[in-house]
Amino acid sequence: LLAGWNQCSPLVTSSCADHLSVLDLLIGMLSITRRSPFCCRSHLFTVLHVALEVAVYAEYTWEVFPYCWELEFHLLLLLLPYLLLAGNIGCFVLCSRADPGIITKSNHASLMKIYAYDGALFQKGVRCPTCDMEKPARSKHCRFCNVCVHRFDHHCVWVNNCIGAFNARYFFFYLFTLTVTAATIAIITAAFLIQVVLLTNMLHGSYIDDQGQEQAVEIRFLIQHLFLTFPRIVFMLGFVILLTLLLGAYCCFNLYLALTNQTSNEWHKSRRSGCSHHPTLQPCDRQVVYKNIYSKGAWMNLKEIFKPPTVLEKEKKT
Repeated sequence: LLAGWNQCSPLVTSSCADHLSVLDLLIGMLSITRRSPFCCRSHLFTVLHVALEVAVYAEYTWEVFPYCWELEFHLLLLLLPYLLLAGNIGCFVLCSRADPGIITKSNHASLMKIYAYDGALFQKGVRCPTCDMEKPARSKHCRFCNVCVHRFDHHCVWVNNCIGAFNARYFFFYLFTLTVTAATIAIITAAFLIQVVLLTNMLHGSYIDDQGQEQAVEIRFLIQHLFLTFPRIVFMLGFVILLTLLLGAYCCFNLYLALTNQTSNEWHKSRRSGCSHHPTLQPCDRQVVYKNIYSKGAWMNLKEIFKPPTVLEKEKKT
């Protein structure tokens, strides 16, 4: 391993106007909003998801694991990504196969009693023209699945299913395990490369530049040397670091939604509709703050994700 490193030749080489924020763009990239031409009921993104995961784990198994084992990394640490993968696959299957809360003629009456209409985002008496039934509060018709979904969050192309009241908990665990998996692989891979740098004493070395002058090793030079020596490993590390940052941000956003008892659909509507939600005479250049009537406190809101309310529970409370 170290011989291969030393033989490598180093080369230096706030109004009602609709403005997209960085968070809006991030959410759009990860969840693929309904305006995207790629958002459809298709296995394309699922296949892409699996292909990327296979590529990362193939590289980890083929190169990173043996090198780390040679450098005497702890076996449990090296096996951790595989354990996380098993958990992530389980959450993926549950999320993609579980009923998100499809509203049918048989359960329509009971779902109408779960949530009250807030009069802003959800109005009483609005019917779904496709399903030919009154829309329960917090529901939405998914044009890709062609069904109305109870407590609709979004249609996720990566799991090829809607995210609603009954599979939101699986989606949260899926997102969390995927984030932790990417972070774990990134940490192990980075630790391996750092070990290589330390063992070869590269930080205290020097090199001859194009003008024939001796120069101290810089970070840019180290990265270039690492890439020339372990191109696939460095490329994979960059990918999983980027993935960790994106997934981590989206995971935090979903945690925020859970703690405040909002869905992605409601968050977008409350931000983008602005003044039009509220039957007030305030001028349109003054933003009206939307009051969320569904929030019951952080703990109860989080509990609702993992145990969606039923009609019986609703009747007991009343």
